[in-house]
Amino acid sequence: MFSSPLVVQIPPSMQMTDEQFFDFCQVNRELRIERNQFGEISIMPPTASETGNRNFNLAGQLYVWAGKDGTGVCFDSSTGFKLSTGAERCLTTSHSVSTPDVSWIKLERWNALSPEQQQRFAPICPNFIVELRSLSDNLKPLKEKMAEYMREPGVQLGLLIDRKHRRVYIYRPGVPEECLENPATVSGESVLPGFILNMSKIW
Repeated sequence: MFSSPLVVQIPPSMQMTDEQFFDFCQVNRELRIERNQFGEISIMPPTASETGNRNFNLAGQLYVWAGKDGTGVCFDSSTGFKLSTGAERCLTTSHSVSTPDVSWIKLERWNALSPEQQQRFAPICPNFIVELRSLSDNLKPLKEKMAEYMREPGVQLGLLIDRKHRRVYIYRPGVPEECLENPATVSGESVLPGFILNMSKIW
C-alpha cells in the first residue's frame, strides 16, 4: 500500500477533456484522484483509520453548525471542485499534492450554479476550507495547497490543522498565514458566525 501521492504524467497528445476526466474519476471511484492545472493526475493513498476518525469529527462539527445557520452548504472530502487555474481538486483526499477535508459554500453562490455544474466538478472554490494533516503528511505541500486556494475567487477562510505539532494555520486572502499553538478552539470568524471548532475532538 503506497503512503504518498502517486503522480501520473500525461503526454500532451493524451490530455483528457473535463468531461473525460470526470468520467475517468467515475469509473475509478475506489481511487482518490485529482488533476492539477498542468494536467498531472495525482492518486492519493487511503486515509488512515485514526485520521478518518478525526475527519469525521471535524465534518460533524461543521455539519451541526451549518444545519442551524442555514446560510450555506457543506461538502465532504470526496467532493470535486474545478478551480480557476483549471485544477480539479477532490476536497479531502485528492489534489495536486493535498486537499481540504471539509468545505462550505454560501448558499447564494452554490444556487447560482446550474444543475449540470452542481452534478459534476463544480467550477467554484468554497468560501471555507479545512485541511487536516495526517501524521505521515509532509507539511510543505499542504501549505502550498492552502496558498493556492487563497488565490481563488470566493474563498474567505482556510484552516490547516497540523495534528503532529498541535498547530492550526489560519489562512485569509491577501494576508500572511497565522499560526495558533495548541488552541483549545478555533473560531469561524465572520465567515462562519458562531462556529467554534472544538480541537479536543481533532487532536
